[in-house]
Amino acid sequence: MAQLPENPLVLVDGSSYLYRAFHAPPHLTNSKGEPTGAVYGVINMLRSLIRQFNPGHLAVVFDAKGKTFRDDIYPEYKAQRPSMPDDLRCQIQPVHDIIRAMGLPLIMIEGVEADDVIGTLARQAERAGHKVVISTGDKDMAQLVTDNITLINTMTDTVMDPQGVIDKFGVGPELIIDLLAMMGDKVDNIPGLPGVGEKTALAMLQGIGGLDAIYGDPDAVAELGFRGAKTMPKKLRENEEAARLSYLLATIKLDVSLTETIDDLKVISADKDALIKLFGEMEFKRWLAELLDGGANASTGNSGDNRATEATAFEHDTILTQAQWDLWFDKLSQAELFAFDTETTSLNYMEAELVGISFAVDVDRGAYLPLTHDYDGAPQQLDRDQVLSRLKPLLENPDKHKVGQNLKYDMSVLARYGIELKGIEFDTMLESYCFNSTASKHNMDDLALKYLSHKTVHFEEIAGKGAKQKTFNQIELEQAAPYAAEDAVITLQLHRHLLPRLQQQPDCYRVFRDIEMPLVPILSAIERQGVLLDSDLLHQQSSEIGNLLDSLEQQAHELAGESFNLSSTKQLQRILFEKLGYPVLKKTPKGAPSTAEEVLQDLAQDYELPKLILEHRSLAKLKSTYTDKLPLMVQNSGRVHTSYHQAVTATGRLSSSDPNLQNIPIRSEQGRRIRQAFIAPKGYKLLAIDYSQIELRIMAHLSQDSGLLDAFAHGKDVHRATAAEVFGVAFDEVSSEQRRRAKAVNFGLIYGMSAFGLAKQLGIARGEAQRYIDVYFDRYPGVKAYMEKTRKQAHEQQYVETLFGRRLHLPDINARNKMRQQAAERTAINAPMQGTAADIIKRAMIDVAGYLDAQCNDEIRMLMQVHDELVFEVKESVADAHRNALCDLMSTAAELDVPLIAEAGVGDNWDQAH
Repeated sequence: MAQLPENPLVLVDGSSYLYRAFHAPPHLTNSKGEPTGAVYGVINMLRSLIRQFNPGHLAVVFDAKGKTFRDDIYPEYKAQRPSMPDDLRCQIQPVHDIIRAMGLPLIMIEGVEADDVIGTLARQAERAGHKVVISTGDKDMAQLVTDNITLINTMTDTVMDPQGVIDKFGVGPELIIDLLAMMGDKVDNIPGLPGVGEKTALAMLQGIGGLDAIYGDPDAVAELGFRGAKTMPKKLRENEEAARLSYLLATIKLDVSLTETIDDLKVISADKDALIKLFGEMEFKRWLAELLDGGANASTGNSGDNRATEATAFEHDTILTQAQWDLWFDKLSQAELFAFDTETTSLNYMEAELVGISFAVDVDRGAYLPLTHDYDGAPQQLDRDQVLSRLKPLLENPDKHKVGQNLKYDMSVLARYGIELKGIEFDTMLESYCFNSTASKHNMDDLALKYLSHKTVHFEEIAGKGAKQKTFNQIELEQAAPYAAEDAVITLQLHRHLLPRLQQQPDCYRVFRDIEMPLVPILSAIERQGVLLDSDLLHQQSSEIGNLLDSLEQQAHELAGESFNLSSTKQLQRILFEKLGYPVLKKTPKGAPSTAEEVLQDLAQDYELPKLILEHRSLAKLKSTYTDKLPLMVQNSGRVHTSYHQAVTATGRLSSSDPNLQNIPIRSEQGRRIRQAFIAPKGYKLLAIDYSQIELRIMAHLSQDSGLLDAFAHGKDVHRATAAEVFGVAFDEVSSEQRRRAKAVNFGLIYGMSAFGLAKQLGIARGEAQRYIDVYFDRYPGVKAYMEKTRKQAHEQQYVETLFGRRLHLPDINARNKMRQQAAERTAINAPMQGTAADIIKRAMIDVAGYLDAQCNDEIRMLMQVHDELVFEVKESVADAHRNALCDLMSTAAELDVPLIAEAGVGDNWDQAH
């Protein structure tokens, strides 16, 4: 491999970088839906190049707008090239702005191409005694290579000196133009010699020499012996003009008139402020973090020991004495609002031990109150019990307002110490989420970077990683105190930044104030309550599933005619497509036959083996995710305690983890058996209440379609009513199959399903599926009008809203990429319904919690929220009374123009109750 020179002049083919970056993954967009992948790719390649060479002189050269001298010579030059994609065109200016902000010289010269500028600069530098490295993927540049001018392709990490050109092309740099002229170039529309490919061209060049030598004696070509050599002299003579023109077009100009000299191409210091702004707009979070953490050098990838001044400066106190604590306690007592955060030994709220608490009443000063740091040499700390006893009235005072980041966790931790946190007025995680649920992650590190241009200290930076990671009590106060104080200070700063913006969207603010914040203590209580689990039943089910898996594996081996690993993609590809010859329906990005689930589902309609494999996969997932894992998650309480997340889904739905209660399958027998393991304690029953067809009812309300309104108003089976309309039969004569298909249409359309998707789901022809849809819209014109109106509003506003004003942003709704745009349109149709359903169940939880608090007894407890369902643990003797009261309460959680129906079931386990 060629040796790279030290301290070269680096010339970058920016136009080559741009196209290569645009066509290479990842195809990124920011939260506004603007494409950013080409910007990212170009800057990433530049950063890598700079890290490699650390050059003192560099230039990034781009093609200028407009025609060049080659167009004057040959009007058809590059005429066949498609116009630049809009998704690329809009990224050019950001690329230029970032390159200039990085302190890198950028050159564009009208009338010539980037290649000509680079060639001119390279030759000038060589004459001045410089070594030159040209970074490009353009083969034409090989003509510039000399002992002092080297090519590097950053995409393939290959370096090309004169010998490298010979190894790659078969001729040296001095014959590259001749090679290009003879072969022509379809992309650039350079004609070349008709019928002359690479092998023929090389045979002539290697046998005789360049074009001048060949045309000096064309008849000599006939003696070279390659296929077609005998007729080549005639072809050469007939096409000499084309060959000479092609040579001219392929020649890089070496005498471009430039105002820049080599001395003008110095790399200068980056404009840090400009880069912060640009990286922020592009949402390049990692680079923004590096820049804030490592100063201007981080912008170019150069190493450097200097640390940047933090964008959000603050001071901190470490409270170790009673006098310090008295001072800070007075501050907290007098403050109208203070931020606080707990530091603990675990992320598991059921196990976390309190290590310390941080506070902030002003945005420029925070404090950390350590309580149980116990590393060797740790200083004396205030007594935890005494501190908490003093704090308890303040933390439990509803009139003393607090702000935090993910306060549900802090509330659950403090509850373990007998403190019922009240007065939680604001939560920055939820402020960000309600402001724009799709904009970014809503953790403190990301929010500080996004809104404050501040890189927080990450936990791993002070605690380490992996098995040797310290718990917070083991971290020295010199590191722990500023880290903890920062949490409180940044929380207060984020609150002051986010709240005014949220209040400028009054409906979103009401969602935050009236739905999300009141839900925090309710979710904390549900999580801490947990649900009783029958581990023995799950162990038994695991054993049975294990036997089923063995049986399915044996059947699969018999069908395949050999043993193979059902979990191995490569082995499965070989069995299905090579040995058994099944049709290849889809390929992976690398060109291999796909064995994805949707492919196996299609194959399973005609073949038994894919059906067995799908069943095996489903059962194996059920076993590993639930029947094996759930018993291990039972905590000291004897119950499993999930974590509910308010700020994850874009639509407002809650998600859960450890365990994930939202994804337990209910349509399969094995899934229902898992629900049987969620049980009531002795003397209690489980009460499950869920909303009936809530999204269809919301569709009826939003669309005001008379047909749907009538069906729900009269308590009709809406799927049967739809079937009667779509299939043109009497309501009482609808068959079960017709109802099934109508149900697929009803739910499919509210999820934006196409005729193709409906056909696939029902196993019917696409034309028949389209007929169902057409008839549906003909019978329910209000639904069609609503969908068209919603699409239009989505494109205009770039968001849709729920009935209660939750704003659901659609960053891809105006994307130039049609697939992304169409996906956003489908989301626009469904999101108001799914989001309104989420709002309704949350409002119901708030009303239900008020009802439960009023009972002031241990008769009934809320245990779980799963989609449109609430699950309770209720004393057997009063189950019916609470059942009726709660159904009535949930049915009034929203006022719709159709009845909102809540249906209940009671049983010894969740499956019975559901």
